[in-house]
Amino acid sequence: MEHTYRKLTGEEIATLQAQGCSADDWQGISVADGIDLRHVTNTIFSGNVRLGLFDKCFELTGGLRRHSGVRNATLHNVQLGDNCLIENIRGHIANYRIGNDTRISGIGILAVEGTSCFGNGLDIAVLNETGGREVMMHDCLSAHQAYFMALYRHRPQLIANMRTIIARYANQVSSDTGSIGSNVVIADCGELRNLRIGDHSSIVGANKLVNGSINSVKEAPVEIGRGVICEDFIISSGSTVTDGAILSRCFVGQACVIGHGYSASESLFFGNCQEENGEACAVFAGPFTVTHHKSTLLIASQFSFMNAGSGSNQSNHMYKLGPIHQGAMERGAKTSSNSYILWPARIGAFSLVMGRHTDHPDTSDLPFSYLIEHENMTYLYPAINLRSVGTIRDARKWPMRDKRTDPHRLDQINYNLLSPYTIQKMINGCRILRDLQRLAGETSVVYSYQSTRIKNSSLVRGLELYDMAINKFLGNSIIKRLEGLAPSSNEEIRSRLKPDIAIGLGDWCDLSGLIAPKSEVLRLIDDIEQQRVTSVDAIHDCFAEMHGNYYQYEWTWAYDKILWYYNLDPDRITAADVIEIVNRWKKAVVGIDNLVYNDAKKEFSLSSMTGFGVDGDRTQQIEDFEQVRGVFERDPSVQSILEHIKVKTALGDSIIAAMTF
Repeated sequence: MEHTYRKLTGEEIATLQAQGCSADDWQGISVADGIDLRHVTNTIFSGNVRLGLFDKCFELTGGLRRHSGVRNATLHNVQLGDNCLIENIRGHIANYRIGNDTRISGIGILAVEGTSCFGNGLDIAVLNETGGREVMMHDCLSAHQAYFMALYRHRPQLIANMRTIIARYANQVSSDTGSIGSNVVIADCGELRNLRIGDHSSIVGANKLVNGSINSVKEAPVEIGRGVICEDFIISSGSTVTDGAILSRCFVGQACVIGHGYSASESLFFGNCQEENGEACAVFAGPFTVTHHKSTLLIASQFSFMNAGSGSNQSNHMYKLGPIHQGAMERGAKTSSNSYILWPARIGAFSLVMGRHTDHPDTSDLPFSYLIEHENMTYLYPAINLRSVGTIRDARKWPMRDKRTDPHRLDQINYNLLSPYTIQKMINGCRILRDLQRLAGETSVVYSYQSTRIKNSSLVRGLELYDMAINKFLGNSIIKRLEGLAPSSNEEIRSRLKPDIAIGLGDWCDLSGLIAPKSEVLRLIDDIEQQRVTSVDAIHDCFAEMHGNYYQYEWTWAYDKILWYYNLDPDRITAADVIEIVNRWKKAVVGIDNLVYNDAKKEFSLSSMTGFGVDGDRTQQIEDFEQVRGVFERDPSVQSILEHIKVKTALGDSIIAAMTF
């Protein structure tokens, strides 16, 4: 509500003085018409102060009610909205605009010193602690913008222009006055300096917050809890930082959870990350990077959709030229307990790392693999993770665990397990494995590849699993394209199969959560370099457009690969060809689901029941296990696998029936 503000009358000044208030210049104070000054007591005013109305009460924990007002405080150059409660300020509040219905109590200093950008424009030295891949932090930073800045250093004009764009944004938000939004709670805190705090924030018990932005909104409040120390930071909407977390030069994306004493420096955490107990240094944590354990250190590395086992560790230098090495674990890769990787290394998508690995493997073209240490060597098991029930469970849980409620989402997250990005990797993987067979002989016991060893049986099995996954993806694509079509001729089928757009051919990229054709990525880079895209919002819109067009791009790519993989002529495709592809798809889907079903069954084996049924016999052990874990056949994951087989079989049959004319 807009008010008319006026100076204090002589009678009002006398009233305030009688209530223990003082001012260096009473003429510097203005108040809203209708203000009830009975609620302003024991307050020192300095500089220019503006006070709104005090008409409401706050209900505190336990039912205690406190009327809005200013009590036991020192205010210097402060604009106060309506119905705020400012009380028991141990130090002072200086140079702030404060919104409506905000409560600030029991704090030390809340002040802005000089001109601040509130964390915007700061360089975060990710991946290389010594510098060279700095990402300029700002309020609207997405994982994809950061990906460009950190990893496209071979395009110096891109980096220069992006730095100019972000510096311009930082300059626009710079001010010598801080802002605190409406419906904010700040209580029992220590030092608060150079902060910009959004609506509906809750900051309770923080020790120290210096030079940052807390971008809370009504739809997605930010919570900062006890013992937290943050310096040079930005925390995005919907995130929680609590329980003694310590952040230095960090960006926290939307709906992240950081707590239980977690410490991080020079790191980026994007949408839905959850970091507890451990430590991070120079980490690029893409969406859904999760670590829970005290003994886990993430350093100089890039992750997304990653789960770090307890005791996971990495090294980023070899004691020669300092910490200049870096590593990458592509989307969905995870580590087991007590794993170790010596950077540089690159781990393929959806792979599992077990044991210690010091020979710098690069398995980026062999996704869904296991890397297991044996006798100080890395053994690679290609594609074996395709049959893991855990992989399927992960793919299903990520969309359900997306806690972002802000209508303006910074990260464009693609959850697909199989996509042009991963399928192209599998196609490359098949070529690599066949080349190994051809060069070393099909009877070789062990093959060597990129500092790893692959057993003969693992190589053969890998080729089989990759072929199943490729058939599954290409079959999914053609079924989705033809679904609902009841053709009367082959010409109708060919017409439907033709892509709507030409974009999508060639290689694809995973820009830390966003999967897109490389051609579109390069087009955006060129637009930024040529200054056709000149703002952070415009860059965000381009990424959002790529994400929105994903399925159109995907079909263009899939159609091209269908023609190649099945050796088809686009002008001669027939219903019989479609039926053949669908039959191969059915076999692949059912085959993979059966492998996943058998993997799930291991979780209900007698060996898995060890520790159940204390003080009893085998029967009691089984009964106790079933009471806690349930019966295998009724397990939700098992039922979903069986239902998936049933539904997909019926879908394939319906497409085949439609192709019979």
